[in-house]
Amino acid sequence: MDHITAPELAAWLADDSRPAPLLLDVREPWEFATCHIAGAVPMPMNSVPERMQELDDDAPVVCICHHGARSMSVAAFLERNGFTRVTNLTGGVHAWALQVDGSMPTY
Repeated sequence: MDHITAPELAAWLADDSRPAPLLLDVREPWEFATCHIAGAVPMPMNSVPERMQELDDDAPVVCICHHGARSMSVAAFLERNGFTRVTNLTGGVHAWALQVDGSMPTY
């Protein structure tokens, strides 16, 4: 799996020449309600095995959580199940709030 920093993800999202990734937020619903990256799709970690058929296994997917540990587990799970373009957001939404969007609430 690949890893990406918050500033690198921000640059990717701003680059119209690159296909936009699916931002897969694997945190719990209350966490997603507290803050999330615009355009992220909520899919709590425990629901991924039963819902992964909703995902395009050929599309780039960036897995996101609070600090990066849960999303790394989900990214590894997706790779084991045939997804080939999976990236983990290092530092999660916390890093995004600190490095990209200072107006995003932290918790």
